[in-house]
Amino acid sequence: MRVLLSTYGSRGDVEPLVALAVQLQRRDAEVRMCAPPDEEFVELLARTGVPHVPFLKPWRSWERPPTPEERHQRVTDFIAAQYDTVAEAAVGCDLVVATAMSQFVAPSVAERLGVPYHYVLFCPDVVDGLDGQTYTALFKEPLDAHRTSIGLAPVEDVSELMFTRRPLLAADPVLGPWHRTSGLDAVQTGAWMLDDGRPLPDDLVAFIERGPEPVYVGFGSMRTVGEKSARVAVEAVRAQGRRVLIGRGWAGLDVVDGREDYFVVGEVNHQRLFGRVAAVVHHGGAGTTTTAYRAGAPQVIVPQGGDQAYWAGRVADLGIGTAHDGAEATVESLSVALEAALEPKVRARAAAAMAGPMAAQAWVDGAARAADLLLTGQD
Repeated sequence: MRVLLSTYGSRGDVEPLVALAVQLQRRDAEVRMCAPPDEEFVELLARTGVPHVPFLKPWRSWERPPTPEERHQRVTDFIAAQYDTVAEAAVGCDLVVATAMSQFVAPSVAERLGVPYHYVLFCPDVVDGLDGQTYTALFKEPLDAHRTSIGLAPVEDVSELMFTRRPLLAADPVLGPWHRTSGLDAVQTGAWMLDDGRPLPDDLVAFIERGPEPVYVGFGSMRTVGEKSARVAVEAVRAQGRRVLIGRGWAGLDVVDGREDYFVVGEVNHQRLFGRVAAVVHHGGAGTTTTAYRAGAPQVIVPQGGDQAYWAGRVADLGIGTAHDGAEATVESLSVALEAALEPKVRARAAAAMAGPMAAQAWVDGAARAADLLLTGQD
């Protein structure tokens, strides 16, 4: 079977699909993947042996999220940035699987080719619209304009077009359970995690081993988190008597003050790293939240937007960390949240999370299960 995977988004939208691609290849499927041409994605797909069909425009070239007034134009821009690439790559494929902003082009490509289409959700809390509006109200106009241009009928239900009635939910059943609160009936497979066997850099290991466990601070692809936020985080960690690891992320975070109690890291293996830190302070992306959860590390989530508030709430509800109130932290507010996350009882719950009665479900290899479902046509 020939399968086209398509995603247009940040690391959290790309890496899980790579995990699926690896599992499909192990089952002798022929896979190709449309993904942004950002350097880290090129390296990731090359490292895993997944054929990469790059879009022309990097994901980092989108400077900021759109305002409500800009959403129609942004959808039009997303379609223009992807459609030709996806349509060409899909020729000869038997199945199309998409996520992230490929939701605006992949279903129409599959419809024109007459092949099955599946959408992947990474969070159960993103299917009911934005700002009190349905997806049909938000996106019907630009989608209809594009579909008309390629000879397809207008959309009646945008949510059903993009997500289908039975999307795949690639999330741990403990962290992100599906409650069937919408009109969709998702198939929850478990999280799609790409095994990462890379060792940690020697200088990072040396820093970790020089003293007590540090606190990791990183905001992934959130480019709006700047130097001020990094300095706030460093001082909040120091206020708890802890050393700090800063993940540069897409914002290029760094702190230069001459002290030896902090270390700055770039792209590293979080699966290994998070098992060696006292806590993880982060933005609340689905992948980072799940990785910290599986490592047994307490979390402090400072949500910046999108589904991150949902993951912050789940971490707080499970008692395995804390949710900061709002995207802008002060030294005082972050120190309070971190102090609570570092309490022994929270650490114990975080460490025990994967040893409880739900552990067997949470550790299901979601990508492997999804690959089986897709190749057999079962859901």
